[in-house]
Amino acid sequence: MTAMVLEDDVVSDRELVGRARSGDRQAFGELVGRHYDFIHRVAWRWSGNRADAEDIAQEVCVRLGKAIRTFRGEGAFTTWLYAMTMNAARDLKRKTLRDSLKTEAFGVHAAIAGEMPEEPDDQAERLWTSVRRLPDKQREAVMLVYGEGMSHAQAADAMGLAEATVSWHVHEAKKRLRDLMRVAGDD
Repeated sequence: MTAMVLEDDVVSDRELVGRARSGDRQAFGELVGRHYDFIHRVAWRWSGNRADAEDIAQEVCVRLGKAIRTFRGEGAFTTWLYAMTMNAARDLKRKTLRDSLKTEAFGVHAAIAGEMPEEPDDQAERLWTSVRRLPDKQREAVMLVYGEGMSHAQAADAMGLAEATVSWHVHEAKKRLRDLMRVAGDD
């Protein structure tokens, strides 16, 4: 019976996508509502900042309205949505970098409200803070495998890489995280 429910959920997503592609706003709204927590969770893990995660999630919802017609249904909807979320996160990172460079050029230092403390008390939060310091591909691999519980094969599909490459990124990330956590523990 459980397998039937999971199968129905996949069919329901596909049906909602089909209806949304045809202009059904209610189907689109239901699709966004169903996956908003996933989008926000991925955005938060990427950014570590509530305001940025909300901005990313909102941007994904806007982009989704335009891009839903391009979803071909060849893979899982969540895999496609993950890629869209990561693209929005990278875009925000680039925009933030450009803005901060402009700000520095004018000699103004912007105060960033709501940023996490430099030394989180919670061990798990210290770990995710360290994960955010990893190179992009390593960070994505760790987020998918450990944050979202995907297999290396599923993560490879979401990242558009070979499974062995994802495994290598996870392996390298573990080595870097060991060092980052050791340094963070010394502080």
